[in-house]
Amino acid sequence: MSNKKPRQVDTSLRQFIKDLGYISGGAALLATTPWLQSFTPDKAKEIKSEKARIGFIGTGSRGQYSIHAVLAIPHAEIVALCDNYAPNLKTASALCPKAKTYTDYRKMLESPDIDGVIISTPLYLHAPMTLDALAAGKHVYCEKAMALTMDQCQSVYDAYQNTDKVLYFCMQRMFDEKYIKGMQMIHSGLIGDIVGERCHWFRNHDWRRPVPSQDLERHINWRLYWESSAGLMTELASHQLEVCCWAMQKVPESVIGVGDIVYWKDGREVYDSVNLVYHYNNGVKINYESLISNKYNGMEDQILGNKGSMNLATGNYYLENEESSKRSGIEQLIDNIGNKIYASVPAAGPSWRPETKEKYVPYNILEGNFNVNDGLSMIGALKDGSDEILSSFCQACITGEKGKNIVEEAYSATMLCLLGNQAMSEQRKITFPEEYKIPYMKFS
Repeated sequence: MSNKKPRQVDTSLRQFIKDLGYISGGAALLATTPWLQSFTPDKAKEIKSEKARIGFIGTGSRGQYSIHAVLAIPHAEIVALCDNYAPNLKTASALCPKAKTYTDYRKMLESPDIDGVIISTPLYLHAPMTLDALAAGKHVYCEKAMALTMDQCQSVYDAYQNTDKVLYFCMQRMFDEKYIKGMQMIHSGLIGDIVGERCHWFRNHDWRRPVPSQDLERHINWRLYWESSAGLMTELASHQLEVCCWAMQKVPESVIGVGDIVYWKDGREVYDSVNLVYHYNNGVKINYESLISNKYNGMEDQILGNKGSMNLATGNYYLENEESSKRSGIEQLIDNIGNKIYASVPAAGPSWRPETKEKYVPYNILEGNFNVNDGLSMIGALKDGSDEILSSFCQACITGEKGKNIVEEAYSATMLCLLGNQAMSEQRKITFPEEYKIPYMKFS
């Protein structure tokens, strides 16, 4: 771990909502982001003199990131740590010397001194640990994705419906202010009707970590094997598919795709390159691509409308040239000839209305400095929503108030990821099974 002093989290919760425009238009904000109803300045008053007692299950890289964040939250204290890999537990314990340590998470869940747990473990453990923690009467925050299988997703969702405990998954873009404000713009009609969605996430590293002995290969490099991982889809695509559903306010009906091991031929099982097309019932499609052997133009979340385009990852939007689009084809052609854009125009060519290059001016979703994802790890990135969602969870551990739509978003995104893997594995179109559908985006 770096010796760099961890940044301080804005945990007043007040400034975050204020920056989003809550003071001037609170009703509109909460209508488009109902999960923030439990995250308002008024709610913050309830926690001034209380602390959420947090236990950590999993203390690896992401777990240690979250430990640093929680240590900076005034309304939280870390009281327990659990990991079955001694080096990670030792490092985490040095960060939290007063926390009790465990090697068996079930023993930790027996403690009455814990209000909520943060799960940062390999994917295949997410569902069983979440279910055990809810059954033990603990509030739960779990890293994405929700589960390794569709049946596990359904079990977690059903358990959540039948408990009074809070359940969060790390869908941090729901707490990223450029995404929130961007979605407000989209849903207000700024870019018109959504006609397409394009996302990609590129990295250039092998995901492989050194192992002290071969018997720890699958323990440490769990991301590389189907028994414990769903590969690029759950590790990366889960965030972007969640964003696409949020923009459309619905879930795609089907998916086709191809996946391959193109470059990292080192014994891994999961794909290092994927291409998928998700199809909504109104004809709109998500085009998704991810690979981990080239990070040029690392990440984009593009929402395409008939009046403009928005790239939420970079925090920019572009509007179509309205004056140009209103002119007839022959007017544009004559103008192009007059400006000598074409040396000659064939009288009987296949196209009498050539396309011209439009100049698109970028507009910022937010003013000032904000995080732009470059395709590298988001761990340590400023203002990407990770700290805010952790702070919100710790508050919820005190108030007991569930965040609306957080579980639904995680469920839908995870299911789409798993269906995408199925489509690639079976090399056929997969339709979202009726038995796994849930109500989505219940706006208040």
